[in-house]
Amino acid sequence: MRYLIEVTENYRVDNEAEAKTLIEEAKAGNNYIVKKYSSQYKERKQKGEVVDAWYKVVLVKSFTSEKEPDAQIEIEYKEGSAF
Repeated sequence: MRYLIEVTENYRVDNEAEAKTLIEEAKAGNNYIVKKYSSQYKERKQKGEVVDAWYKVVLVKSFTSEKEPDAQIEIEYKEGSAF
């Protein structure tokens, strides 16, 4: 048997409000538990000037216990959708 225990998802969003919304939506999910999450402001500079800025959001989702797995989960990644 094969059990999906945990995944780490990394997202790029345009602003802090989107980062907070993404984290709150993940917390509301019912197929997993959000073990950890973080958001970090990032910039790309060119010749000392900021040419791009975004937030990186990291979500660690737990699906079942490693020692006592009780669910078989499969995730299918499609463009535009996480599941």
